[in-house]
Amino acid sequence: MTLALRAFTRLSTWPDLRQVAPSCGLGQALGSPQGEIAHFHSERDVDLHLTEQAIRRLSRDLRAAGAVRIVPGSQWVTIRLDAVSDVDLLITLVSVALQAHQARPVPPEGTAGPGCNDQRGAGFVKVDFGSV
Repeated sequence: MTLALRAFTRLSTWPDLRQVAPSCGLGQALGSPQGEIAHFHSERDVDLHLTEQAIRRLSRDLRAAGAVRIVPGSQWVTIRLDAVSDVDLLITLVSVALQAHQARPVPPEGTAGPGCNDQRGAGFVKVDFGSV
């Protein structure tokens, strides 16, 4: 089992998360009523919608974490899952993301949120993750 699959399986059991179709059309995604939270794009890369405020608040710690990539102008961060500790970091940051999103209103049905980092041409490895 890959680290991404392990994280996805674990997060799928959270009551505030549900599997949703990723707006970028690649991989698997988890969302809350307020919108998409995580996109699992490959066996190693996960985009996480932290929100601009959460990224700003945590920027020093995020920049210090070798597994986290911040893309300027994006409300998403990319987490590279190379070790079990990276999965633990992802789980912690998903909790932060959920808290950040719960402070926002539920968007109208069919409203697309800000695009993930994959849509920004960051050059992620594309793998069919549809067997999750």
